Amino acid sequence: MTEPMRLAKYLGHCGICSRKQASRLIEQGEVTVNGRLADHIDHVLPSDEIIVAGQKIVGPTEKQLFAYHKPVGIDCKLNLHDPTSLVHSLPKHTRLYPIGRLDKDSRGLLLITNDGELCHRLNHPDSHVEKEYHVTLDRAFDERFCQKMAKGIPVDGQITLPCEVTPLSTRQFRIVLKQGLNRQIRKMAKYCGYRVIDLMRVRIGAFQLELHSLPESHFIEIPIHYFDI
Repeated sequence: MTEPMRLAKYLGHCGICSRKQASRLIEQGEVTVNGRLADHIDHVLPSDEIIVAGQKIVGPTEKQLFAYHKPVGIDCKLNLHDPTSLVHSLPKHTRLYPIGRLDKDSRGLLLITNDGELCHRLNHPDSHVEKEYHVTLDRAFDERFCQKMAKGIPVDGQITLPCEVTPLSTRQFRIVLKQGLNRQIRKMAKYCGYRVIDLMRVRIGAFQLELHSLPESHFIEIPIHYFDI
């Protein structure tokens, strides 16, 4: 990097956070450049002294992307004071952030990276990256349930996007979403009169969770360009 880079973009390249989060930190006065409060129009070089929330920022590091097989009971919020937080399970050699989340009661594939830009792109509502889940309900369902779920369900004041729903057994189905509302599948099922008792994410985009190669609570590194979109 020889040309100055916009500060928010630079923080993303350093793996600190996404551009949007960086802009929020700048607005809150949490960022300084060479001893002065940062501004959104600042452009910086690796030689500049940049401090975020009291910590000096090291220049851009090699971008890394990991797949993690999350077990039930792990909270995806990076809270150091919570013994169940994902932060205690992450590799320690670099600052990593989850791309999207799985709620504490869910399990399966989670992507984790130090690439703030990749995190922002994949989390953006317009990315429409497919996410596939296997879901078990508290009782048997019928074809009308699948049709209703696939067509769209009222969740948090909006109708969910059409999706693919395929029965796997009398109580388990496969669902493919292109959006990620908070606890979306659980709320969709509840609206239809059912309760989710197990939810496992098995695919994000083209990356499939292979249980034989990625056991629960384990990581594997995958190419950063795997999710170029």
